[in-house]
Amino acid sequence: MQLALTEEETAFREEMRTFFTTKIPQELRDAIAAGRHIGKEGIVESQRIMNEAGIAVPNWPVEWGGQDWTPLQKHIWHEEMQLACVPPPLAFNANMIGPVIAHFGNEEQKKKFLPPTANLDIWWAQGFSEPDAGSDLASLKTKAVKDGDDWIVNGQKTWTTLGQHADWIFCLCRTDPDAPKKQAGISMLVFPMDTEGVELRPIELIDGGFEVNEVFFQDVRVPPEGLIGEENQGWTQAKFLLGNERVGVAPVGATKRALATLKATAAESGDLEDPLVASQFIELENALLALELTALRVVANSSDGKPHPASSVLKLKGTELQQAVSELAVDLAGPLALASGAGEGSDIPDWARVATPNYLNLRKASIYGGSNEIQRQIIAGTILGL
Repeated sequence: MQLALTEEETAFREEMRTFFTTKIPQELRDAIAAGRHIGKEGIVESQRIMNEAGIAVPNWPVEWGGQDWTPLQKHIWHEEMQLACVPPPLAFNANMIGPVIAHFGNEEQKKKFLPPTANLDIWWAQGFSEPDAGSDLASLKTKAVKDGDDWIVNGQKTWTTLGQHADWIFCLCRTDPDAPKKQAGISMLVFPMDTEGVELRPIELIDGGFEVNEVFFQDVRVPPEGLIGEENQGWTQAKFLLGNERVGVAPVGATKRALATLKATAAESGDLEDPLVASQFIELENALLALELTALRVVANSSDGKPHPASSVLKLKGTELQQAVSELAVDLAGPLALASGAGEGSDIPDWARVATPNYLNLRKASIYGGSNEIQRQIIAGTILGL
């Protein structure tokens, strides 16, 4: 396998690095580097800067703002974005509903939704998981019943990430309860979050944040143009969407940056002189190097546009390494890791104040995008042939 970049690829990496470090406001990148939340405004600002430059949604069709890049160029774009502490384009827009509308939507829907979705003029929420339908998504119970040409939606979704910011939601609903297979009777509907009958309730997470929500639907009326693709074909669209969601799910660049920053902190404090601490860093660095090489191998074998089976390895090991680095940060912070409630003017350094909240928040990483248990099953079946 050829690991060295060509001259053109090296130039592309430098182009991306220069863009991300000069065009995205420094205060945004500093906030992310310090582990602080940048809020809705920062995410919107960053994505609009990228969209103006034509690099916000490179995975989309070219006619709708995408780039005719190679898989390796897309990998470089993603990695340099993470290394520069740039907030990525909103996943619900860029990796989920955008590609679905581009692939399954009619021309009217593409013209209506794709430009504002790329520019984050519309903030989308994902209406998939339910209290009794998480990993077993096909068991969802939210239903949509025809009333003339309209749909009437009733049900509940949960774990709706950043739904408090959303303008629209893309929602999987059961439209044929009598379908022979539960996957066969599902459709995807889109509608505004301020539609009558939509209620959003925040869920407080273990880290004290309000990142996810419950969403309730009571007699929500959706016009016929809210149906994406064909009726009862929502499962096909959901699988397509989840395949796009898992693109870049192994945050190699962000984990490299977090580990390097933590190592510099440990060196400054003298903790790195402890052989046990030093060995922990060496072990993580070696595992991260192996992950990075695997990511390059996946990229090299994804030229046909289909996901490589080893992408499950990226998801599995990538999230495990994310969590391991966050756990090491808590260990190094020691008692200071308990000061997550300290204010901005505290003498406690930023990295120590956010160590525990980050550790707790990243417990979710091994669940979203397909739980790690599911990834092990995929690896066993498609790679190991078990």
